[in-house]
Amino acid sequence: MNPDTAPSARLTVCVYCASSGSAPPEYRAAARRLGEVLGERGIAIVYGGGAQGSMGALADGALARGGRVTGILPRFMADLEWGHRGLTELQLVEDMRVRKHRMLAASDAAVALPGGSGTLEELLEALTLKRLGLYLGPVVLLNTRRFFDPLLELLRRAIDERFMDARHLQMWQVVATPEEVPGALESAPPWSAAAREFAAI
Repeated sequence: MNPDTAPSARLTVCVYCASSGSAPPEYRAAARRLGEVLGERGIAIVYGGGAQGSMGALADGALARGGRVTGILPRFMADLEWGHRGLTELQLVEDMRVRKHRMLAASDAAVALPGGSGTLEELLEALTLKRLGLYLGPVVLLNTRRFFDPLLELLRRAIDERFMDARHLQMWQVVATPEEVPGALESAPPWSAAAREFAAI
């Protein structure tokens, strides 16, 4: 199938990723490759707007392949000159809460890359909203260096201990490489507001 005519070519994907430049270089390489893969397929990206670490690598990879990249950046970060200067569009917002809301609201799906507390907060908020039937799009974890294994184990423990329902396992997909992300987005199980019926168990 021609990537330009694939169903995924109509998607806008929110990507959660880190700004750290000190993490092992494999993380930045995976982020750049994801940007290239999404850009090549015409999948637009919405992300946090940063220029450093996995954030910058993701944007650079997508832009190098002609992709559309929108950054959502809090004003205090712009004042610190943390924003990427080469994006298709950079939107300045008042604070982190508005940033998170706008990123997810502007997207059809979410992809989480390894990162710190901010990235994990964004991912878990997306999963929480999906559990409540307020966000219905796919959520894909790019598990570079098996980074997410401890989190996945914790989520399974939450299900085993009956804090979550076994059906919640369908809320996310896990892939090992950037090349697998578009397929995971397209094959994600359907989700609807009916999830509210088993949000609390």
